[in-house]
Amino acid sequence: MKKTYKIEVDCANCANLMEDAARKTTGVRTATVNFMTQKMIVEFEEGQDPAAVMGNVLKACKKVEPDCEIDL
Repeated sequence: MKKTYKIEVDCANCANLMEDAARKTTGVRTATVNFMTQKMIVEFEEGQDPAAVMGNVLKACKKVEPDCEIDL
């Protein structure tokens, strides 16, 4: 399953770091952060609960950028 989320990211470098953090999160198959459109596209592993996984993605992204916001 693939979902798109609005994300607030300040710079392209931060977007790349958040993309890497999201990809390393359990339950995420792929993740892409587009700085220009302020969107994150996440493809989840089969059988994963997107809401639960995105909570962990948000925590991982906040380690990179403490004021990061993802509209879940």
